[in-house]
Amino acid sequence: MKEIIFEIIEDETDGGFVARALGYSIVTEADTWDELRANVREAVICHFDDANVPPLIRLHRVIDELVPVQA
Repeated sequence: MKEIIFEIIEDETDGGFVARALGYSIVTEADTWDELRANVREAVICHFDDANVPPLIRLHRVIDELVPVQA
């Protein structure tokens, strides 16, 4: 595996960010983007054994926005 992909959403309830790995049961959260990167890295290292840790982590940030059709 060359990389693992995380979908990142903003936590509407508490603020901050939630990261979920696609295809793996890895979820983590953080208050800031820098904390999230560190938490994701740590979660990936903990999830895989040393021989299978992917060399790259892709963070895919998803932003949902509702735009009214009529002003």
